Amino acid sequence: MSEKTIPILPCRTIRPVLDFYAALGFETTFQQVSPNPYAVVERGDIQLHFFGLKRYDPAASYSTCYIRTDDVDGLYASFRSGLKAAYGKIPTRGLPRVGPLKDTSYGARQFLVTDPAGNCLRIGRQTSRDQHHRPAPEETFARALHHASLFADSKNDPASAAKIIDRVLGLGDESPTPVQLLRLLVLRADAAGRLGDDATAASALARAAAVPLSAQERETARDDLERLRELRG
Repeated sequence: MSEKTIPILPCRTIRPVLDFYAALGFETTFQQVSPNPYAVVERGDIQLHFFGLKRYDPAASYSTCYIRTDDVDGLYASFRSGLKAAYGKIPTRGLPRVGPLKDTSYGARQFLVTDPAGNCLRIGRQTSRDQHHRPAPEETFARALHHASLFADSKNDPASAAKIIDRVLGLGDESPTPVQLLRLLVLRADAAGRLGDDATAASALARAAAVPLSAQERETARDDLERLRELRG
């Protein structure tokens, strides 16, 4: 037997959603207006269905699905390129938006895309057979990064992530490594942007850009430096 799971996701209106997925390289393979708005988009083996719901609130959406791929870096680059061409820049806050590509604490390398209807696609490549969350590190700044990342991405709670980062960066008796500082500041800027705090986002981005890194540290922080470039526009 052969089975396939296909998510059916809500939206207030179909057209903006189809335009968004067209920018990501999807093709609309079916669309109807009545008796109910419904559409299907496809890209390779990825198939997503959408239905219209008049009273649906995208900002309050909890709809999500997970897409596994062998080439998460390739999809990330392709999606960003398509979004930049369609929107003039890569949207990093509000709706729609694309999150950073990162290695998670639960054995996956992934990024999140949220469409105009508030539906979140988690797109990733499994990097470990153990999918359980790793224990939080003991070291102060690694632990803060661990928890702040979970709040910002997995829990979609940028305010809690911001509180964690502000607290740890305010410590007077400990200092992060340059890579840790860069990561904390980039994540803080990301959280501030999503919260509409442009002044804090700009300040964190300026501080992050000024962090001195060796060639080896720049390679270690490659994903974070790419995110820094995106957030700075």
